[in-house]
Amino acid sequence: MYELIEGKPLSAQIRLEIAEKVKKFKEERNRDIGLAVVLVGEDPASQVYVRNKVKACEEVGIKSLAYYLPAETSQKELEELISSLAADDGVDGILVQLPLPAHLDSKSALKLIPTEKDVDGFSENNMGRLAMNMDCLVACTPNGVMKMLASKNISLKGKKAVVVGRSNIVGRPMALLLLNADATVTVCHSKTADLKKECLEADILVAAIGKPKFIKADMIKEGAVVIDVGVNRGADGKLCGDVDFENAKDKCSYITPVPGGVGPMTITMLMYNTYTAACRRK
Repeated sequence: MYELIEGKPLSAQIRLEIAEKVKKFKEERNRDIGLAVVLVGEDPASQVYVRNKVKACEEVGIKSLAYYLPAETSQKELEELISSLAADDGVDGILVQLPLPAHLDSKSALKLIPTEKDVDGFSENNMGRLAMNMDCLVACTPNGVMKMLASKNISLKGKKAVVVGRSNIVGRPMALLLLNADATVTVCHSKTADLKKECLEADILVAAIGKPKFIKADMIKEGAVVIDVGVNRGADGKLCGDVDFENAKDKCSYITPVPGGVGPMTITMLMYNTYTAACRRK
């Protein structure tokens, strides 16, 4: 019989803890914690994400600074804004909502975010520190997954972990976090020769490829822990993950639902990173 690892109750519990810490921080340092979120253009999904981030800030007591720029914003204008936020003492964290409009160079823009304000954990410096198992700000979604595994006391030491997907946002940092927790890690992707064989060996299987119901029941080892990071629209228009949940769940010891699994944890870990960034600043 499988057990669900739900993100909503865990996320709510962590947010309460963060709110307490933020309150104490304000009392001791006599200042707000500030998170700047930059959105360029009218992408509907990005607008929803930004609204949710602003709402989460209000919930935990972090001061939210949202910058909405028109789609035709130039590279120079975007970079000038980021540079001003980088120099602003009232800003502890900076987040540029991706994807940016096609004419903008996101790599160049993101490089202007100082490592200590990189609350997304995407900078070369933070990723490099993660690869070397050093203290750093960690990408929010993979960090949320680690909290979910810990909430169920799932041991990772010596376990075979397979991550399907190698994006810089989820797959790569996820693999590094699992490796740092003493799991034996395999990263699979579109060029993997025998994906089914690799997945069947996984004690911990993390699906992060963005393909609806791609991971089928016959790809999952009996008793595996399955973490579904995907958020897709199925043929019926309903939200679904990368895992064929209904058919796969009975083979798992633990599995995350979509929606209500990993999703709620991502913004919560952003709040956690912003608080951490504020504490580390002199």
